[in-house]
Amino acid sequence: MNRSFYTIMAAQFFSSLADNALLIAAIALLIQLEAPAWMTPLLKLFFVLSYVVLAAFVGAFADSRPKGNVMFITNTIKFIGCMAMLFGSHPLLSYAIVGLGAAAYSPAKYGILTELLPPEKLVAANGWIEGLTVSSIIFGTVLGGVLISQTISSELLSFDMPLITTSVDTPAESAILVIMLIYIVAALINLRIPDTGVKYPAQKTNPIDLIVDFAHCFKTLWNDRLGQISLAVTTLFWGAGATLQFIVLKWAQVALNMNLSQGAILQAISAVGVAGGAVYAAWKVPLKQSLRVLPHGIAMGIVVCTMAFYNADMLPATTLLQIGKLKITLNLLPPYLLLILVGWLAGYFVVPMNALLQHRGHVLMSAGHSIAVQNFNENLSVLGMLLIYALLIWLDIPVPIMILGFGISVSFIMWLVIRRHAANQAEYDSLHLIGEAKH
Repeated sequence: MNRSFYTIMAAQFFSSLADNALLIAAIALLIQLEAPAWMTPLLKLFFVLSYVVLAAFVGAFADSRPKGNVMFITNTIKFIGCMAMLFGSHPLLSYAIVGLGAAAYSPAKYGILTELLPPEKLVAANGWIEGLTVSSIIFGTVLGGVLISQTISSELLSFDMPLITTSVDTPAESAILVIMLIYIVAALINLRIPDTGVKYPAQKTNPIDLIVDFAHCFKTLWNDRLGQISLAVTTLFWGAGATLQFIVLKWAQVALNMNLSQGAILQAISAVGVAGGAVYAAWKVPLKQSLRVLPHGIAMGIVVCTMAFYNADMLPATTLLQIGKLKITLNLLPPYLLLILVGWLAGYFVVPMNALLQHRGHVLMSAGHSIAVQNFNENLSVLGMLLIYALLIWLDIPVPIMILGFGISVSFIMWLVIRRHAANQAEYDSLHLIGEAKH
């Protein structure tokens, strides 16, 4: 990997770190405003709405100028959304502005990989970017939880700048102020990303033409035998992953008697597993063998189901390990191990699928357009799953029932995807044999 690749990785890390820390701060802000519980998953829904609504346009925007320039502009939009939240805008609206920046950031972030690297390095590159993104989720989620904790927030709120008076007087607001500084760091790194020199044809500007072009790309990717499988898997993964974030927070509260700050740290535990699975996949799975990882998706759903049968009262709260103020007790060891395993399985099967999808998209169309189609599908899945989850919360469905339904659904959909791939392969083999017979 060259130096430019690592600069992109650094920019992605800090931008994603801020996104995930801001989610926890926004949840704390909703609690502070005494918002209803069903509004919490709507934060993520408002965040990903732009991915769906603007899918036809962000690909063209990403391909219209150097990717580093695109990443700087879109990171600035995230900063504006964060600032709006700090100065009194509703958390849902403010997080939607951050999502607008993220939607336009993503095609540039992934598209530049296909500009910099040959196809044989895409799995390794995706292992890096997914591992680093997941690391940013871990540290961002933990950072958000730490920043809103009573100990750290009281220290931040006690800090007094000479001659400057601010309206920051709650833990959530002090956390948002720190997160704004992280977005500034990401923006400065964006300025260091070099132009790859790849030029695309002049992009269309008429909205109707862009929508027609996007529809063509959408149809092309779903009709491709390999593209449709990888797209189906990544679509399921991101929808399930976004929902699992909130399920873990709710499970931590109901089954493990944790507050939001503690639940955020528990949520980050699963991301440790994702990082491990992503790195292992990058090391072990070549692009040509990427479809062999599909059964791991079924296993992930089954492991998620086991979470429904555990609560903190099953084992005594005996301390096993203490690192500073962090205590790992006997009754928390099973959920830690479960979440790490869920994360590892998810990371292991999604990284090769991402690489395969990027490769097929790059072959069939431009990098920015293929990533925009991918984002549209993945975030449509996120919207649908989060709406269902918000409805289940509103209906007051017990958490164990939700977890079981979630795990079974994931396993069943992955089984359908595997069957579809087998049918595609059988069709390809028969056509290949017919072609040989004709010759």
